[in-house]
Amino acid sequence: MKDLKNLTALTIGSATIDIIASVEDQDIERMTMHNATSSFLLLEEGRKIDVSSIKSSVGGGGANSAVALARLGYRTSAFVKTGKDIEGAKIKEELEAENVETDLMIMDDRLATGQAIMIMSHVRNPTIFTNRGANTSLTTDEINPDLFHQKDLVYIASLSGNSAACLTHITRLAKEAGAFVATNPGIRQITYWAGDIVEALAHVDLLSINAVEAEQLALTLLPKGQPISAERAASDGPLLLDRGLGGRSFESFVREVCKLGPKIVLVTNGAEGAYAGTSDGIRFHPAGKAEVVNTAGAGDAFATTLSAYAAAGAELETCLKAATENALSVIAAPDTQSSLLRLQELQALLRA
Repeated sequence: MKDLKNLTALTIGSATIDIIASVEDQDIERMTMHNATSSFLLLEEGRKIDVSSIKSSVGGGGANSAVALARLGYRTSAFVKTGKDIEGAKIKEELEAENVETDLMIMDDRLATGQAIMIMSHVRNPTIFTNRGANTSLTTDEINPDLFHQKDLVYIASLSGNSAACLTHITRLAKEAGAFVATNPGIRQITYWAGDIVEALAHVDLLSINAVEAEQLALTLLPKGQPISAERAASDGPLLLDRGLGGRSFESFVREVCKLGPKIVLVTNGAEGAYAGTSDGIRFHPAGKAEVVNTAGAGDAFATTLSAYAAAGAELETCLKAATENALSVIAAPDTQSSLLRLQELQALLRA
């Protein structure tokens, strides 16, 4: 395995200012549907509610992954787009404080910086209101081969709006430059840009998605065939191996994705754990336990950390352990970045 401190990385994705409001239990109600998996948080209409705290921090997939990689020792550059405003200046300042290079950052004077409002409650799974702003406006003209020069890892977080159309262009240039290419598309990207994602996977080494996103992608990739058996579905093994995706086996999903290009297919499934699939098989790793303060950012931490170790040539089991430890650390904090582990801290946990 290579020394992470000798490696370089480029992250591409969103950068936002996150405003996090924590609502006391008695001021918010949770309603869960009996005939669906959805749950809803209810606030009283027309009422001014005192909250326990309101905090502002930098977030967004591109920024979160940049900070994660920088703390792990990578010499990291962030290619993100913000407005030329107070919020954009704040993001630039915070990234530089984390030793992330910002010379590639685009600050557009015609657009506003993306912002998100997170409503935290007793269930610790925030409802997020998002104005994506400049994050939706990347163009292929702004993405040139020089961005990828001498990068060991190119990590592409979720791309929104018109920026999603750039994915194939980004992955092709990154792979041509010789980088390890990892991408973590979101559910909207998979739903509305599935064809582009399938095309981009030819240039991707690691695809990272959650179980909901995998289910959506399976609708595009899985061929018609024999459904997973009732006997298999009733066993006590890891959930996705038993239940499958789109009525077909999880193994067939991994095989279909690997045929398109990726060497590793990472599927996270919340509190259950994560599945890392390759052409040789599937490895499941349980999530572990920690006090949950905020689930936002845990997925970014997991996927970025696993990508960092995979790009360095670590064994898959080490990649999963490192990713799990960093995600557990993030969910114990109210924001998406403050508890990201530094390399020395993570190495100590892995040794323990």
